[in-house]
Amino acid sequence: MTEPPQPPNQPPTPSGYGHLPGPPQPGYGYPQQGDNPYAQQPPTQPMQQPVPQSGPQQGYFPPPPGMPTAGMPTAGMYPVGGAPQPPKKKTAVIVAAAVAGVLVLGTGGYFAFLSGDGDPKQPVAQGSTPADAKPSASVDNGDGSGNGSEPTEDLNAGRKQGEDKTLWLKTAKIDGPGLGVDSAGQWIVGGTVVKSVWKNLTAYGIADGKEKWTLAFPTPVCSVTKQTTAEGKTVVMFKDGDGDSATCNQMKQVDLKTGKEGWTKEVPKEGLFDIMTSPSLGITGDTVAVSRSGTASAFKVSTGDKLFGSATAEGCKPDAYVADKGKMIALATCYDDDLTGEVSDADPVTGKKTWTFRLPAKYKVGAVYSLDPLVLDIGNQDKKERAIVVLGPDGKQRATVSGEGSFATECANGLFRSVEICATTAVDAGTLYMPTVAAPGKANEIVAFDLGTGKAKWRTPAGDGRTIVPLSAANGQLIAYRKATSDQGGEVLSIPAAGGTPTALLRNPSGTSAPIESSFFTPVVDYADGRLFVSQSRLLAKGTAEKLLMVFGK
Repeated sequence: MTEPPQPPNQPPTPSGYGHLPGPPQPGYGYPQQGDNPYAQQPPTQPMQQPVPQSGPQQGYFPPPPGMPTAGMPTAGMYPVGGAPQPPKKKTAVIVAAAVAGVLVLGTGGYFAFLSGDGDPKQPVAQGSTPADAKPSASVDNGDGSGNGSEPTEDLNAGRKQGEDKTLWLKTAKIDGPGLGVDSAGQWIVGGTVVKSVWKNLTAYGIADGKEKWTLAFPTPVCSVTKQTTAEGKTVVMFKDGDGDSATCNQMKQVDLKTGKEGWTKEVPKEGLFDIMTSPSLGITGDTVAVSRSGTASAFKVSTGDKLFGSATAEGCKPDAYVADKGKMIALATCYDDDLTGEVSDADPVTGKKTWTFRLPAKYKVGAVYSLDPLVLDIGNQDKKERAIVVLGPDGKQRATVSGEGSFATECANGLFRSVEICATTAVDAGTLYMPTVAAPGKANEIVAFDLGTGKAKWRTPAGDGRTIVPLSAANGQLIAYRKATSDQGGEVLSIPAAGGTPTALLRNPSGTSAPIESSFFTPVVDYADGRLFVSQSRLLAKGTAEKLLMVFGK
């Protein structure tokens, strides 16, 4: 079905691609709550009836029409321009908007290639740390910032030989609105970890967990980005009021090293249909991009002054600007009969472009895995087609990624959110790392793809029914997190880009800590300077102590 073109200032009708149903009802996909109050989980979004959508369903996905098929298998493909025929063998990309038993809220979608053969074997990790004296860590019960006091308990009780330590745990005690509060922000800056909780940003000393500073906002924080400037400054958005009708349109610059606030400005509207719903932020250099519901703008981080916006862009209108590590791209819609999608580079200061990549008819960008190199997940909702394409610095397609397995990404692309850099994939130089989705009770794996050929290089299974996800990739190494279970602590693993046996950088303790670590639901996870930081992205805020931030180390 062709979507009608709309006036230049009106956002396009949501195509459904990349937008998944709302959260399941309580009990679906959520872990059961145990006796440990710190193991209880808040939902990531308000409970509501799932939104019916005609999103992608399981099926056969050839590469986009008219696009090169480097790295794509050819068996079962139909000729470009010919009518699609049922494949004789599944060899290309498959997508499922929702998988039974798997929570898909807030993700960029699940796509699959072919089911793998056999059960994965447990990776043999090298390196360990001998157990030593059992330190105690304070469990902190606070007032919304996560700071307070509570009798200490031994978080390392039951720690086994070779396991590392839980350094400290912070909890939050908030009596907030009935639908809970956001706590998505987490930054590791200098010797502190900064965490956002509802109306506060609070910094804790990494070594001991003591509060260093707290910055209070007048209303709830509603949008954050993990990105900062070289000086440790970021931009946080908060609402213009406390009521249900409040809009997320206020920007504030924050120095994360000192906790000092800088300028505060309102995001100016760009036309009548500029709706500030769930804006997304991205920072590169001294530019912060604010994308929301089909409109985008860019501002200077240092002053808050506006640099450019999509309303004044020439040609196709940018729906979002995606920024990261010195790069910026524009994702635009062209108001022709097919509402054709377009990707271009964007100068972070002027917004000007030097190249344009036009998507096939009715294809949209559903996810961005990296800007350097540029790796895009694109798809056609109507035809249930999807592909991952790699573009060169000139905007020309270099390869199409293909492989076997059901893959999941968490790209924060809800019904109204703009496309952002995916949180659970990693890219370094010529390799893309993606986690698979395993069948219930089975282990998943990480698959490394060669971005030059689009083909899978190697696979590392989590083993023992566990789950493993990429955290970051740099200097020829992938850093991954093997998630905890109720009786086994999590692990931080290093895997060479060329593949090989994982090396354990950190083995979190079993015993008292494991049930707490394993009960973090959709956590924010960072590994820096030999320490692992795991925190909640949303809290129930029912006036009782909830776990907020847990830190592990040697």
